[in-house]
Amino acid sequence: MSTQSWTIPDQSGRTFIVTGASSGLGLATTLALAREGAHVILAVRDEAKGRAAAARITTAHPRARLQVRPLDLANPDSVHTFAARLRADGPRPDVLINNAGVMAPPRTLTAQGHELQFATNHLGHFALTGLLLDLLAQGADPRVVTVTSANHRKAQIVFDDLSGERRYSPMGHYNQSKLANAAFGWELHRRLADAGSPIRSVLAHPGYAATGLQSGTPVGPVRLLFGRVLIPLAQPADQGALSQLYASAAPGVRGGDFLGPGGPGELRGAPKRVRLAPAATNPETGRRLWELSERLTGVHFPLDPAPA
Repeated sequence: MSTQSWTIPDQSGRTFIVTGASSGLGLATTLALAREGAHVILAVRDEAKGRAAAARITTAHPRARLQVRPLDLANPDSVHTFAARLRADGPRPDVLINNAGVMAPPRTLTAQGHELQFATNHLGHFALTGLLLDLLAQGADPRVVTVTSANHRKAQIVFDDLSGERRYSPMGHYNQSKLANAAFGWELHRRLADAGSPIRSVLAHPGYAATGLQSGTPVGPVRLLFGRVLIPLAQPADQGALSQLYASAAPGVRGGDFLGPGGPGELRGAPKRVRLAPAATNPETGRRLWELSERLTGVHFPLDPAPA
């Protein structure tokens, strides 16, 4: 199927969880899925913003089926509460889109002592995925879509200084968190395949999209560069969301696929399969990150290898 002419198939009867759904790529993703009949759970840190986003979508599409639920990915209690509520009240999810993220703040530690970008962008999504995995396995065409960045190719994971105590770079630690996203998505694919799970782990990146992620960074060089100087090169959020929408809903997507824009430099354009950095598919990196994430979150995935 050519992605140039791809449109989202009807999603009636399917339930999606979109983290960070109140703005940017998450809002664009939620709007597109709701338009095609999906039931979408907006997992948001700020409930008021989430309700406002849901109201905007419902105004445009009165039949939209939306729920707003609180989720602070940097707070383990919030992640566990979100998963427990979903388990108790439903609905059972078919697709989890790990979209939310923070970018280039001053060095900030969570209450658990983790660097904020690593905690939010990776650890929170790792824990959420593990807590929902058995529910997803019961879904229709179940998928976990993890949103990374082309910047993961510039990064390394500094396992002996994850929090930046010795050296902190706002963009360097953002890139580190995006490599963690990529390595997690690939390692999850490998483990799901080994277990014979019906769930597909798929990766996506948006290229360069005009969202609040860049303009919301603190005043400084990063905000000036991404929030002002380069904005004329950016594609709108609804175009940036195409890769994760394709990963979430297109027929023929394979576990382990990495979708990104097909234009020059992968900055914009229709989604296509693109290349993961070797560091993201390195088995030792994947194993080490997985074991570290289990230890830091206390979440262990219900995955056993399939019988020989």
